[in-house]
Amino acid sequence: MFTGIIEEVGTLRGVRTLGNGRRFDIQASAALQEVAEGDSIAVNGVCLTVVEFTERSFAVEAVEETMKKSTLGTLAAGSRVNLERALRANGKLGGHFVQGHVDFTAEIRGIQRREESWIVEVAFPESASANIIPVGSISIDGVSLTVAEKLAGSFRVSVIPHTWEHTLFAQYHKGTRVNIELDMIGKYVLNYLQASTGKGMSEGFLKGLGY
Repeated sequence: MFTGIIEEVGTLRGVRTLGNGRRFDIQASAALQEVAEGDSIAVNGVCLTVVEFTERSFAVEAVEETMKKSTLGTLAAGSRVNLERALRANGKLGGHFVQGHVDFTAEIRGIQRREESWIVEVAFPESASANIIPVGSISIDGVSLTVAEKLAGSFRVSVIPHTWEHTLFAQYHKGTRVNIELDMIGKYVLNYLQASTGKGMSEGFLKGLGY
């Protein structure tokens, strides 16, 4: 479990093919504090397991399914990546609950510079529409953000200077593909309602709950 608060931007030192998967060696510093084999670290929002580490880097492996569902396959030596260690039970939940399970990859449609922020517009498939709501939480490459506006087929987020400077956002441009994870709580609620009613929330369903 993660919070979507990026601890640092690491650098990919090397990529090695493992069948249909990949092994990534990543140079880092903050992400290595108290690290151990078997620990989970989110790399661009993808939960991966540390299989080896040194004083300056750690290695993770991504299987074929992970490669298909994320942008990890586009990474090469020298690529920069957002990093976050797993949340401790007594840690601060600075963002929102992020599992590190990518729902889909999406294309950035545009970036607008504002006086004190940036507006980033990201496309989404119709199947994700019910899970994207204004002022709701969403994760982009592991960064916890708030949906500022929902449009037809896309949503916008507002990125503050600190986030812009301390994550990958500064290197994004129109056409960049990013990993998207929808809000976990919202997904569970929607799934429960659909399973309970067949179509979602209804007047009869609410009356049955005493509303």
